[in-house]
Amino acid sequence: MKALILSAAVLLLTPTSWVIAAQTKGSLETVAELPIRPGNVSVTRDGRVFATVHPLDTPSGLQLIEINRSTGQFTAWPSEQLQKTGSANDAQFDTLLGITQDGDKHLWVVDMGLELGQTRIWGFSVADGSLYRKITLSQELAPRGSFIQDLVTDSAAGWIYLADIANPGLLAVRITDGFTVRFSHHPSLQAEPDAVMQVDGKPTLFNGEIASVAVNPLALSADGKTLFYGAMNGRNWYQLSTTALQSGDTEQIAATVSLVGEKPVSDGATTSKQGIHYFTNLNNNAIDVLDTSGKLTTLVQSPLLDWPDSVQFGETGWLYISVNQLHKAKAFNGKAETAVPPYRIMRVWTGDEAVRR
Repeated sequence: MKALILSAAVLLLTPTSWVIAAQTKGSLETVAELPIRPGNVSVTRDGRVFATVHPLDTPSGLQLIEINRSTGQFTAWPSEQLQKTGSANDAQFDTLLGITQDGDKHLWVVDMGLELGQTRIWGFSVADGSLYRKITLSQELAPRGSFIQDLVTDSAAGWIYLADIANPGLLAVRITDGFTVRFSHHPSLQAEPDAVMQVDGKPTLFNGEIASVAVNPLALSADGKTLFYGAMNGRNWYQLSTTALQSGDTEQIAATVSLVGEKPVSDGATTSKQGIHYFTNLNNNAIDVLDTSGKLTTLVQSPLLDWPDSVQFGETGWLYISVNQLHKAKAFNGKAETAVPPYRIMRVWTGDEAVRR
């Protein structure tokens, strides 16, 4: 990417146009406005934007899309044939949500399989959309009723890490053969009673009860040796050894668990190459930052961050955010859908770099 620096601005080359963006930490801008509700977002180093379509959206026949940031239009990705339009089946997507990229230019999505009853992981080549891996998790470790939605990948070491909020736990999946282990029943994985979700200033409900969501946001260290995690309804950000997690030995894993610092009530998180942690702050329509000294501050706050769902780095310096008004979905408010499109993909300038392994 070529850059031409003009006083306090930087000129960035995207795949389709030149865009001038202020080089100020916390600068927030809209990348795309969408009529359908995005789930999570993932952006390549050269600015290609991919997003899952949230399962709580009105059915559109789309589960994974690529967004043209110049026109705001979106298309089924990698093909229309993989999008589920009828009953769930093994040849098509079912219930996608988590999405990420690795250092080998693969796009990974986790398919919760809420209709099919099977959790699957799909990996595609970003370049041409060809299928790289498809991994089906065993019913023993990911039984029907699991809600395995967040994931991070380490292609260098050959592992994928996931969080299950329904049966609170962390999973490690070996890419080559699908071998899977689970870590469950630890206090750090549970929702914290005092971490109340209050989007728009009042307690947020889920299926008629005050939301209490366990382990969800995940992040990976630059060297791949540390997995960071926390509950959505939680104010503590933890870490553990990925080597220990891969072993599946509960005692060995638990011995490596330690507290990193504070976090807000958050749906998404990521950690930069510099070791700085970024969180969506649901209660304050914000993005918060936990720096390397352990200080938690707000990077940006805006009414446009109306349920910031996921965060992930794209081009160097830019943190992308999917914003989907999820608290206005029927499952959360107990009434009819009250969200009013557009939903948004946004980005904020941080100056930091992605961890891509």
